[in-house]
Amino acid sequence: MNRKAEIVVLGAGIVGVSAALHLARRGRDVVLVDRQHPGLATSYGNAGLIQSEGVMPHAFPRDPLLLWRYALNATPHTHYHLAALVGIAPQLLQYWWHSEPKRYQAIVRSYAPFIAQSLPEHKALIDEAGAHDLIRKNGWVQVCRSARARDEAFGEAEYLEAEFGVKSGRIGGDALGRMEPHLMISLAGAVHWQEPWTVRDPAALTTAYFGLFGAAGGRFLSGDARSLGDTANGWTVSAETGPLTAREVVICLGPWSGDLTRGLGYRLPLFGKRGYHRHFAPAPGAELNNWLYDAEGGYFLTPMRAGIRLTTGVEFARRDAPKTPVQIDRTTQIARGFFPLGEPVEPEPWMGTRPCTPDMKPIVGRAPRHDNLWFDFGHAHHGLTLGPVSGRLLADLMTGETPFTDPAPFRPSRFAG
Repeated sequence: MNRKAEIVVLGAGIVGVSAALHLARRGRDVVLVDRQHPGLATSYGNAGLIQSEGVMPHAFPRDPLLLWRYALNATPHTHYHLAALVGIAPQLLQYWWHSEPKRYQAIVRSYAPFIAQSLPEHKALIDEAGAHDLIRKNGWVQVCRSARARDEAFGEAEYLEAEFGVKSGRIGGDALGRMEPHLMISLAGAVHWQEPWTVRDPAALTTAYFGLFGAAGGRFLSGDARSLGDTANGWTVSAETGPLTAREVVICLGPWSGDLTRGLGYRLPLFGKRGYHRHFAPAPGAELNNWLYDAEGGYFLTPMRAGIRLTTGVEFARRDAPKTPVQIDRTTQIARGFFPLGEPVEPEPWMGTRPCTPDMKPIVGRAPRHDNLWFDFGHAHHGLTLGPVSGRLLADLMTGETPFTDPAPFRPSRFAG
C-alpha cells in the first residue's frame, strides 16, 4: 500500500465521502481515513431527508413563552443537561444573536442558493450509483394537530414559495386521513413539501457514494484522526498500514472536528445538538406511507428499511456523555397515540450529535492559518442534504476551479478562531 497521498480526508460520513469523491474525480490522489466503515457515525442517524426546501436553517427561538417552556425541560422538542448549557453558553449566545430577524434573513439569503443545489448534486450521484431503490421522490408531510399550527405552517409555505420558489401543497384533515388511513387522531391539516427526496437507509446511501469514490481511484484506510501532525512537507496521520503522509488534509469529522482544530490553534465556536432515533415495527395491519413530521409532538416518523424510524428533536449535552433518552421516551409515548407502533426492533435507541455553528452555516474552505489545511464541517441538521454540494464546493476551491456558488458565507475565516 502506498503510504503517500496528495490529499487525506479525515472522516467518512456523508460529508467526508462526498468531499473525497469530488476530489478524486478531479484527478487527485485521495485517501479517506476513518476509524470505522463509512456512514456509521452521525450520518447513520437522521430522518432521511434531502431537503431542497430547507432554505431556512434552524434558528434559536426568540418567543419568550416558548423559551420558558424549553427552560422547564419538559417538552419533547428540547432537552438539556444544565452543565452542558453552561459549557456552551458563549456559542448559544452567538446563536441567539445571529437569529435576530434581520440577521437571520441575511443568513437565509446566503444559504438558499447553496441548499438549492443539494438535490441536483444528489441526483447525479444516485443515478451513477444505481441507488434508486433507496430513494422516494414524493416529499414529506408536516402534520398539524391544531388550527393555529396549520395556519402558521400554511403561512410559512406561502412565504417560501413566494420568496424562493419552494413548491408545496396544503392538505386538509380529511385528505390527510386518506393519505394515511392508519393515523389514530384527527388533524387540522398538513403541508406537503413536494420537492424533497427521502432516503430509506441513509447509511446505505453513504456506502453507495463510497463505492463511487473507490471507482474513481480513491483509497480508504482505517486510522485515527487524532494522530494528525504537520511536517515540513505537509501532514502525517497514523493509519492501519503505518504513517500516512499527504500534502493537504481535509477535516470532515462532524461533531469531532472541534477536537482536532483546537489542537491546531483554532477556536471555532462549534457546539453539538444530540439526537436519538429508534426503529419500530408497525402494529399488525398498520402501514405508514409517508415521511411525517409531527411539529407539535416534536418528532419524525419515517418508513425506513429497518422499520419505522422515530427521531427526536435536540438534546444539549456533552457529546460523549452517556445516553439520556428522555426525549425518545417522551416522543414514543406521543407517537403511540398518533400511529399504531409495535415493538422496537433494536434493544436501545441510537444517539448521535449534529455539528453546529452559531450562524447556522457550515464551515467550508481553507483554514485561515494553514495553506494546506481545509475544513468541511458544521452542517447541523442538514448534513445528509448538504454532503455532496459542500463536497463539490470544497473540491472547486481546492483545485482552483470557479466555485459554482459564492463561497464567502461559508469561509472558515468568518470566525475569529
